[in-house]
Amino acid sequence: MILIIILGMSLVTMIPRFMPAYIVDNVHFPDWVNRWLNAIPYAALGALIFPGILTVKPDQPYVGLTGGLIAILLAVLRLNIILVVIGAIATVFFLTTIL
Repeated sequence: MILIIILGMSLVTMIPRFMPAYIVDNVHFPDWVNRWLNAIPYAALGALIFPGILTVKPDQPYVGLTGGLIAILLAVLRLNIILVVIGAIATVFFLTTIL
């Protein structure tokens, strides 16, 4: 009985995950929709990161904002993602130890 419940729960979990992938593969969207869909991961990442930037030091939000701006600058310069992350961490570390 437990095995049937586990199989049923796995199907209930898998079906909603596979259906959108199957539908998106078979539907051809206009170019503007594809551009919009391609922007969603970046918007979601920004929404996840920005609150953390503001709360690095809650009493001094400019520390996190400065680290975020440095990360943006390094990313615009097309540096490797590891260097972007290290640059942002080093900036926040430097500002928190100095201030």
